[in-house]
This record gives sequence, structure tokens and C-alpha cells, in this order.
Amino acid sequence: MVSSTHWLASQSAMAVLEDGGNAFDAAVAGAFVLHVVEPHLNGPAGEVPILLAPAGGEVRVLCGQGVAPAGATVAHYQGLGLDLVPGTGPLAAAVPGAFDAWLLLLRDHGTKSLDEVLTYAIGYAGHGHAPVENVGATVERVRPLFETEWTSSAEVYLPGGKAPRPGALLRNPALAATWQRLLAETARAGGREARIDAAREVWRSGFIAEALLRQSRRPTLDTSGERHTGTLTEADLAGWSAAYEAPVTYDWNGWTVCKAGPWSQGPAFLQQLALLPPELPAYGSADYVHLLIEGCKLAMADREAWYGDAAEVPLAELLSDGYNAGRRALLGAEASYDLRPGSPGGRVPRLPAKARAGGGLPHEPGFNSMGVGEPTVMGAAGEPEVAADGTTRGDTCHLDVVDRWGNMISATPSGGWLQSNPVVPELGFPLGTRLQMTWLEEDLPNSLTPGRRPRTTLTPSLALCDGVPVMAFGTPGGDQQDQWQLHFFLAAVLRGPVRGGLDLQGAIDAPNWHNDAFPSSFHPRGHRPGSVTVESRMPTAVVEELRRRGHGVTVGPAWSEGRLCAVARDPETGVLSAAANPRGMQGYAVGR
Repeated sequence: MVSSTHWLASQSAMAVLEDGGNAFDAAVAGAFVLHVVEPHLNGPAGEVPILLAPAGGEVRVLCGQGVAPAGATVAHYQGLGLDLVPGTGPLAAAVPGAFDAWLLLLRDHGTKSLDEVLTYAIGYAGHGHAPVENVGATVERVRPLFETEWTSSAEVYLPGGKAPRPGALLRNPALAATWQRLLAETARAGGREARIDAAREVWRSGFIAEALLRQSRRPTLDTSGERHTGTLTEADLAGWSAAYEAPVTYDWNGWTVCKAGPWSQGPAFLQQLALLPPELPAYGSADYVHLLIEGCKLAMADREAWYGDAAEVPLAELLSDGYNAGRRALLGAEASYDLRPGSPGGRVPRLPAKARAGGGLPHEPGFNSMGVGEPTVMGAAGEPEVAADGTTRGDTCHLDVVDRWGNMISATPSGGWLQSNPVVPELGFPLGTRLQMTWLEEDLPNSLTPGRRPRTTLTPSLALCDGVPVMAFGTPGGDQQDQWQLHFFLAAVLRGPVRGGLDLQGAIDAPNWHNDAFPSSFHPRGHRPGSVTVESRMPTAVVEELRRRGHGVTVGPAWSEGRLCAVARDPETGVLSAAANPRGMQGYAVGR
């Protein structure tokens, strides 16, 4: 079974399974197709956290999040007159991580050759594919930037001056040529594993590395309104590789949920579980939604104060029963408007200055001047909000696979968006911008620090029952990911089975919601205290009760919250299942 955010990626991954490949082969093939068909949401020079559960083995995290280059110091950026890392341009580029992670996965856990897994991406890049509407919409928003500054991007995404549109083939011949040259240069490397390692070396120090560095050194207009060069060097690219690590886990009602570490926002999902009382209100009631909103605010406040790769994170305390019992006492009957991090182990929390100052976003439709919600229809939250300067308020892709042997994988590839940096002309894809998630203040857990990972929003999930992997799931959506995933998980496990198994599709389809009451991980890092955005399918009585409790509720379109994917394997029967998100009309689940 395969589920992903794009039908071509799902079907390509399924073709690998049909050809005898395993879940890991299929995931790699699907991931490289996602680079082609969702270029506004991910690319090879982006990043990816991967959770994998080999049949009969231990769950592991494969970290494809690159680190800050050696020259990316707070002092350097402040010396340029910056108080935030730009949301676009080479200054925001971490060491690219996605490509190496996918190839390491293929080498260690796959069975197929590099040629076999790349053939689908090469075909769609070279011969073309019919793009989804949001590729063209994204390009139109940044058209002036592409036409006047990022002209290499215009060559790919504005051929003949026209933005991509559904029904007309979009080609990226430079990307196809990059992978074909990579295959040609590594053809004599020896066996399957040796060739994969040779390709990784080409990325680090060969023609791909050389082109990435040339692009990083070109003065590039970014969201600061100035032209800057990046900090990437040969040593940065050559010295980093993807790596395996243990997941962070939490046990809840017979389930064990596995997430990436606090360099991601993954533990915020686990903290939300830890904050739940022993007895939950009725599923879908106003009490239930209020409880989850307020618990999310507390978990995300702790994310801001404690998560990151630049300091030791007191994770054991943050997930402990005693700590969360104390935090749970803060959950009142009314909506909270303050950012309230806790003090695990008696430590004193320290928030970034922008968070302490409020950092609120401007008045928008859906909120009056007091921040109280008015019934206003907003755009879909499951797609990125892209400004004319390329600033993107987060989104990405997702991919889950389970095979006949019980291998299971969940991955959330992101970054390297077409709107994040100019396309590298020789390669057909841009650098990423993940450093925008760090702070230009010293001594914070998420301070910009050379050799350290920026705290990412990317957060795939694996859930085990009685120690056996049962479900892989995830969603795009930036800061919303661990909100939508929690709602999905609880819907899947609380509402009872369907046809003898988990009701994955029903849990994905259930009305969803999110709040922005904490600092955004994306430039310009604002937040909306008291905000809640709900789908219009949520019962009117629930919406009105939330407003009565002080929540600033914005009512969005009926199918606008989340882009979830999921696969599952019944541990008793071995029966596989999958489901995909109907929102946006492009997610796709397939299997047999």
C-alpha cells in the first residue's frame, strides 16, 4: 500500500512494489517523483525526516535535515543588518539533506538499483507531467521576481512567459539531465551499494556540489529586500551526511507513537498526548475540541522554549507524567491568549524576543480588532501561503508505504521549493531555506549555530500496538502538522473499527482545525493569539460554543484543513490498508 500527496508519486511507488521492490525502494522512487510534480513543496536540495520500521526490526529515524554551514553565525547575519534569517535566498540555505537521506535509505534497506528508482522521476521531468493548479498559482505569485531577478527560475517555470497550467505538460529537462548525468558518471562504480555511494559523493563533491556552490555565491535578492550571498562551502557539503538515530516515543492507551527528536517539532505531538486527561470528552464535542486546542497551545509553548538542536533538550521531563499533570492543571474552561512555557526540572524557560513581544500578525479577515473571530471564509490551510517575494508560510509533501513483508515507512520531504531560491541553471532545482526557522539570538535552543540543525516543522509518524508497527501517517502543513496528525490519530483509534480494521479514511475525512496561537516557524515569525481556524463542516453548535469560550474562530472552506496520508497493517491478519486526503483533489492511496 502507498499513500502520498500526489497521485503520480503514489502510482510510481506502487509500480516499484509491483516489480518486486520493497517499501523502501518504493519510497525512494516516489520521493524523487514528488520533487518533479510538487516542486513548490519540495526538492532534492531540501530536507526530509524519515521514520522506518523494517519487518521484525527496530523503528529508526533517518535524519535528512542538513545543518547550518560553518559560516552561518548569528554575528555574520547581524553584521548584515538582519534581525531574522531571510525567508528566501542563499542565506537561508542549510546544507542540503534530502538527496543523501534517500540514497542512504536505498543503500541500506532497499533492493533496487539507482537506475530503477530514478526512472520515474527522469521520465516525468524529461517528458513532462500535467501540473496541479497550485504549481501555476505559486509561479504566478512570484512572477515579477522570476522575470526581473530569478531568471533561471523563469526559464523552467515560465516557458514562453506562461505559468504552468493543468492539462499542459510541464517539463524540467535540466533536472532530467542531472539525474541522467549522475547515472552515467556512476555506471562503473561496481555493485549496487557502491554505485549509490558514488552518487552520494557526486552530490557532495562532484558536478552537483560545484553547481550548488556557484549558486550560493551569486548575490541573490531575498525577503530582506537586499542581495546576499550564502555561506555554503565545499567543506560544508563534503562533511555532512544523513544519519540514523533512535525515535522519541510515548505510550498512550496501548499505542506507542514514534517521532523524530526535538530538532523536529515531533515531540509536540507526544506532549499533546501526555496532556490528555484519563477520560476524554465525547469525540467531536465542543469540550473535546477546546481541550485539544488548549493542550496544543501548551505543547507549542514548550516547543518554543525548549526544542532545538543548539542546546540539550530536557525531553524526559517534558514528556513525564508529573510535568504534564502540572501543565494539565492550566487547561481552563476559557480560551487562553498567552504563550505559557513550563519549567521542566525547575529550569527557567527562555523565549525569543519576538515571541516575548507578542509577534502578532496583522489584522486579517476573520478577526475583528479585538482578535475575536467573525464568520469569514478563508483560503485552504493545506496549501502554502506564498507572498510575491517568495516568502512561504510552510507546506510540504508526505509519503507512506507498507509492503507485503511488513516493512513500513513514513516520510515528510520538504524544502528546496521553487519559490525559495533561484533554480540552479545546471541542475534544474533550487537550494532550500530551512535556516529561516532559527533565531538570530544567542543561547536559545534554536539559535542559528554552525553544525547544528534548524528546528524543523517536519514530523512524520509511526504508531505501534503491543510493540508491532501498525500505522504510518503524516501531513504537510508547517506548524499545523502535529495538530492535524493528532486529530487524525485520535479519530482513527477512538471511533471504533470499520470492516475489522482502523477507519483511516474516515479519520482523514473528519472535520479538522488548527490554531496559530504561537510563533510561526516561517519568516516573518508572527502568531495570532486566540486564533482557531475550523472547516465549515464542523457543527455550528460547536463553533458557537468555542466562540463563547473566547476562541477567535475563523470558518474556512469545508475541505481545507490538512493533507493527511496513512497506511496500516493489521498485526493479526497481515491485511494492509491505506487512505489519502480528498482536500485539494491530488492525494492518492493505492495498493493491492
